[in-house]
Amino acid sequence: MKQPKILVILGPTASGKTKLGVELARQFNGEIISADSRQVYQGMDIGTGKDLAEYGKGKNAVKYHLLDLVQPNRPYDLYQYQKAAYKAILSVLERGKLPIIVGGSGLYLQAVVDGYILGEGVRTTTTDNTDYEKMTLIDIQSLIIKQDKAFFERLNNSEKNNKRRLIRYLEILQTSKKIVSTKPRLKKPPYEFLVIGLEVGLDSLRKRIKQRILDRLVGDAMIKEVKNLHKNGLSYKRLESFGLEYKFIALYLQKKLTREEMIEKLSIATGQFAKRQMTWFRRWEKQGRGINWLRINESKKINKLVTNFLAN
Repeated sequence: MKQPKILVILGPTASGKTKLGVELARQFNGEIISADSRQVYQGMDIGTGKDLAEYGKGKNAVKYHLLDLVQPNRPYDLYQYQKAAYKAILSVLERGKLPIIVGGSGLYLQAVVDGYILGEGVRTTTTDNTDYEKMTLIDIQSLIIKQDKAFFERLNNSEKNNKRRLIRYLEILQTSKKIVSTKPRLKKPPYEFLVIGLEVGLDSLRKRIKQRILDRLVGDAMIKEVKNLHKNGLSYKRLESFGLEYKFIALYLQKKLTREEMIEKLSIATGQFAKRQMTWFRRWEKQGRGINWLRINESKKINKLVTNFLAN
């Protein structure tokens, strides 16, 4: 019997993943399953790039999954995401539609596509995400070294000093006892995946990132979103832990940065984040995952690729 087919759209931030995913969903009778570690949080719409308008309204709306799952003051880990993603995939398939996983969180994508075994269904109760966030970077580094020193030594300097990413690694170490990005314990899911990666030149991506930031600041929309989150009880420390838009706007609201400094630092940090995303995807590719790299304007090639995948 043929395995059910699943389409995956990945790429760095601001590459146009959501737009492409929605277009393909309309063309191939699909539904979107988000693979974004921040879009699971309610009230974090503009800064995370949920782009809800892209999905449309009424009869023409494209159905989406795994957005707005939890309040931003609650922890949400990789195990929870993987479980929810597999549930969403089954739901989409049962309705005779094509699951289209769209996102830029490499760890979330790998956990679903490669079938990471995360604690064999048993959640860790030792330390949760909130506890990690209260620790210093050095404390987090020390915990990882204690869990898997060889893995820590293989990280590059950027990863070693990225507290949010290190917290994600700790989540995996706590559940699977073995870091999945090096020697994963796998249970291959019963699906066939076509992975399309959106390739964007670095200069073009920087321009897209800067313009997207400016667009989101029109009428102070993104600033109002962060203000509202803080007003509803989210501390500035928690906002800063989400990184990028939430971090730098939180610093701006605390008068630690001017508006110009906020925009400039956010643009630089987002560009660096996009480079780290591409590094993750290329590493996944080297591990044997086939990724079809195309530019978003190559619609004919993309459509032909998907058509052939679904036909065979």
